[in-house]
Amino acid sequence: MVKTDNIKVGISIGDPNGIGGEIILKAFEDNRMLEMYTPIIFGSTKLFSYYAKVFKINTKFQGIKSLEDVVPGKINVMRLFKEPFHVDWGKVDKKAGEIAVKSLQEATKALKSGNIDVLVTAPINKESIQSEGFKFPGHTDYLNQELSGESLMFMVSDKLKVGLLTDHVPVKDVPSNITAKSIKTKIGTIKESLKRDFKISKPKIAVLGINPHVGDNGVIGDDDQKQLIPVLEELRNDGTLIFGPYAADSFFGQKRHEQFDAILASYHDQGLVPFKTLSFGEGVNYTAGLSHVRTSPDHGTGFDIAGKNEANASSFTAAVHMAADIFNARKEYDELTSNVLKIQSKKRR
Repeated sequence: MVKTDNIKVGISIGDPNGIGGEIILKAFEDNRMLEMYTPIIFGSTKLFSYYAKVFKINTKFQGIKSLEDVVPGKINVMRLFKEPFHVDWGKVDKKAGEIAVKSLQEATKALKSGNIDVLVTAPINKESIQSEGFKFPGHTDYLNQELSGESLMFMVSDKLKVGLLTDHVPVKDVPSNITAKSIKTKIGTIKESLKRDFKISKPKIAVLGINPHVGDNGVIGDDDQKQLIPVLEELRNDGTLIFGPYAADSFFGQKRHEQFDAILASYHDQGLVPFKTLSFGEGVNYTAGLSHVRTSPDHGTGFDIAGKNEANASSFTAAVHMAADIFNARKEYDELTSNVLKIQSKKRR
């Protein structure tokens, strides 16, 4: 069995005008967290001292100048910038966006180099992060560029897992972004993630239709008939336990999701509205399909409650736990499959 060590959790701070700093500190108020994880926050000691003062959090942390200075079982804050930043709660600010991007970029470098084991990202504001050097609609697209593999936005809780066929694209562009290749890739990623990351040996996956009522046999659009159904039939013939497409409007209300290990939604709101309705505060945004593990809470920057000490850290805490669980599950899966291959190789001799 794989030995579980104290896992190095790299944390990008998200938008400093949002609730990111608050939920990070609240998550590690419980000292038991430090028995399992070594958090490395990519930010500023001055900024986090300010957060601790505002929210009256006694969580102690130490500043470090290098990843070589990390102390296991302690909260480490990597000093990325010395200049002061004036927190303006709930405001969209380009400077805040620059800080969020720098934190993400440095944390990602540490992930790629192996100086941290997993990455947990606090929420960013998609408007403030945009610049000439950073033109991504969110974490998923940036990490897809930086890490190997094909990313999948996978919303996960203990009872529900929802992947997206298309994520941050306008609704009008959804059909044109769905191709036979993308359908096969996303389903393959979900299948592999369920096996490797969540220890489900024979995953059952349901797919939601593109159009209302799956197009009603072409009456409400023919995208399902032309793009989705033929690919699903092909995958079924190859042995994949794939079901659907199902009409999305009644699928969750009838609790059909309980019959499957994961659901693939055709577009963002089709999947995230039911997920957040059923799992909000407990769910995790997991970027499946990549070479490294990244998770995030299931909510945004919380600008409406920023600075009010009202943010709930439960989803961020769940993101930390899930990142570690997936990290360990991957190690165990890779070890087991490696041993199987060695045994099979010996038998052939």
